[in-house]
Amino acid sequence: MTPISILIVFLSYTFVVFFVSWLTSRKADNESFFIGNRKSPWFVVAYGMIGASLSGVTFISVPGWVGTTHFTYFVMVLGYIAGYAVISTVLLPVYYRLNLTSIYTYLGNRFGRTSYKTGSVFFLISRIIGAAFRMFLVVEVLQLFVFDHFGIPFWFTVVLFLVLIQLYTLKGGIKTIVWTDTLQTTFMLLSVLIAVVLIVHAMHSSVGEMWHKVWSEDYSQILVTNVKSSQNFIKLFLGGMFITIAMTGLDQDMMQKNLSCRNLKDAQKNMTTLSLILVPVNLIFLFLGAVLYLYAGHLNIAVAGTTDNLFPTVALNHLGLIGGIIFFIGLIAAAYSSADSALTALTTSLTIDILELDKKYPPNSESEKKLKKNRQRIHIVMSVIIIFVILMFKLINDQAIIAQLFTFAGYTYGPLLGLFAFGLFTKFKIIDKWVPVVAVASPVVAYFLSKGLELIFSGYKTGFEILLMNGLITFIGLLFLIEKQNPKTQTL
Repeated sequence: MTPISILIVFLSYTFVVFFVSWLTSRKADNESFFIGNRKSPWFVVAYGMIGASLSGVTFISVPGWVGTTHFTYFVMVLGYIAGYAVISTVLLPVYYRLNLTSIYTYLGNRFGRTSYKTGSVFFLISRIIGAAFRMFLVVEVLQLFVFDHFGIPFWFTVVLFLVLIQLYTLKGGIKTIVWTDTLQTTFMLLSVLIAVVLIVHAMHSSVGEMWHKVWSEDYSQILVTNVKSSQNFIKLFLGGMFITIAMTGLDQDMMQKNLSCRNLKDAQKNMTTLSLILVPVNLIFLFLGAVLYLYAGHLNIAVAGTTDNLFPTVALNHLGLIGGIIFFIGLIAAAYSSADSALTALTTSLTIDILELDKKYPPNSESEKKLKKNRQRIHIVMSVIIIFVILMFKLINDQAIIAQLFTFAGYTYGPLLGLFAFGLFTKFKIIDKWVPVVAVASPVVAYFLSKGLELIFSGYKTGFEILLMNGLITFIGLLFLIEKQNPKTQTL
């Protein structure tokens, strides 16, 4: 597949996304941008969130990860189901009862202004880094297979990608994203299924025969019982559960779509449906990874760099024009579906949580225009920040993107997990002004604790359980901030 043909595919798909954006953003206002006027159909939100939940990270990294961790990631996926159940039964009722636009408003109601700002800042840091990781992966592929051919520098590719996302989300926000994510989820899933079929056909086999072959290989290993291993099944299950609670339930990006549903019941239907669909979808990605490795071994295909390069190398160099087109459509769809909602959520959090612009303008048409103008400026600022972070990642990338993303998320989402847990499951009032100290100290303590465990228990590897450790440390730290008198009589 030539760079010219890849560029045509990229621009054609982008045109389709812009067309959907135009259709859905007409008559959009600030409420449309932030919460979709609370009119989003739950089944559309659930289906579209598949793409946002998976992203370009899953599209490339999970298949590549099979070579080193086999199917152990599937245990983590099962943990996701438990996490979504907690979100549906514990968090969503609170968010809807308080009629929140930003979920971090809860921390302000429960503890105070400082806690509210602390939670918002930790989200901004977490989501900026996470969104940048996801976009970096896609831009790297575009750069390697397209823009290097034309002598275009990496920084220009990054700017182009963000400008495109900026343009189609600027007006409609969540109202647009709910529908563009539906389109993008469809293309991403079709691309994975077609890729499997193409590879199986190229190996003169059938899907059934390949399925049996995969399960006869080491790739199909799911359970690791060694407690010292970072892939231990208990660690993975708990990690998957709490990563879902933190990175979905306590994340404005993912919750903003749920809050756009008509009511709590619809939002809960969305969560339940999403959790059940993600199980077979992730299994398909793992199956694709095993098939890719078998195909690469069959043809002695050498993959340069990290395991993230396996899927693009096979698709673009060995599956012909159709395989290349399918891969790029799926990759772009996965990238857009996670990047657009992240940019919108970051804009929402900075506008409402940090700058509190929604409180500065009285509810009238003139104020609506001023808020819209400021919100659009913030949208641009967030794009610039993400561009800078992506360029920084270009200098330090040295391992599979998904491992980097989840490792970092364990540290930055931990304080959010601890704060929300303390608010929901205790009735204590705390000294609000000291919350930032606990939130900042917790990741540091968790990091040194993980290193200490590896030193004390020779061969022990801290995995995704770092998130749980971090949240627990935050929870314990908040116990020291309890006011001795006048505890709250009820929990918000």
